[in-house]
Amino acid sequence: MSYFDKVKDYLMELEYSIVHEDRDAEFFVVESLEDGISNLMIGIADPIIIVEQFLFELNNNTGDVTKQLLMKNRDIVHGAFAMDDDGKKVMFRDTLQVDTLDLEELEGTLTSLSLLLSEYTDEIIGFSKN
Repeated sequence: MSYFDKVKDYLMELEYSIVHEDRDAEFFVVESLEDGISNLMIGIADPIIIVEQFLFELNNNTGDVTKQLLMKNRDIVHGAFAMDDDGKKVMFRDTLQVDTLDLEELEGTLTSLSLLLSEYTDEIIGFSKN
């Protein structure tokens, strides 16, 4: 079984909606609206899988916001806050080993994101307005 098929099977078993998939580029866009997850990108770049969820763009007070995000990173079980190369977009990101990936590991990352979104929503909304 290909890594693409393996990840797709796990996503279906976890009941995530696959909004878009590209077998050649080996990526998925998925959602679980009940978990607050929308347009989550999952890319396979052997030897890893990259899971990224765009959260917000930084406008002002970047020093204060980044400090708070770094402090919150300590509480996140799987994954972390990250920024794009321009330092403007904030996202949740996790990387997993593709050759040893199992259902529980992928589920752990997705659950971590869901918990982060539910517990930290007010702060994320506040950051996006700055």
